[in-house]
Amino acid sequence: MYDYIKGNLTKITAKYIVVEAYGLGYIINVANPYSFSGQMNQEVQVYLHHVVREDAQLLYGFHTEDEKQVFLNLISVSGIGPTTALAIIAVDDNEGLVNAIDNSDIKYLSKFPKIGKKTAQQMVLDLAGKFVELPVENGKASKASSANNEQLEEAMEALLALGYKANELKKIKAFFEGTTETAEQYIKSSLKMLMK
Repeated sequence: MYDYIKGNLTKITAKYIVVEAYGLGYIINVANPYSFSGQMNQEVQVYLHHVVREDAQLLYGFHTEDEKQVFLNLISVSGIGPTTALAIIAVDDNEGLVNAIDNSDIKYLSKFPKIGKKTAQQMVLDLAGKFVELPVENGKASKASSANNEQLEEAMEALLALGYKANELKKIKAFFEGTTETAEQYIKSSLKMLMK
């Protein structure tokens, strides 16, 4: 129904961003909301997927059309919903995802939240060979300004929202204590650690 939205980025939370267009604020669920930090109060273009459920109408947003295509492929697999697909996209390792699917690496795929052995096998069955033209980098904006423990807290909130368990995140949070990065960088680094 919607291809993209262009408007002013007015809010960033652990689960979603808000883009104001023509006087309306649209809540858009994204994989890593803090990847938009450098664009706060600026005009953004976010690619959209509209999901209509019995109890809600939801918008899912992406930096690029390629990222949107990965999401659409993932939700086409039985057992993978939009929230799980966002958690997979948030890892930002397209090459690892494609290799795992094409090489039937069930162990790697099972590391994503809410992906068990059966769903991982279904991913391989349904998606092997479907990512032929997928780029390794998906061109996300980066480099937010100041970084402190508040940034780390925001990153941990976002990871909890993606479905990772608090006890997993406790160790990662302890690892990053005392460092100064943006929330986006903390999320990317944490996801790489969680996937090992």
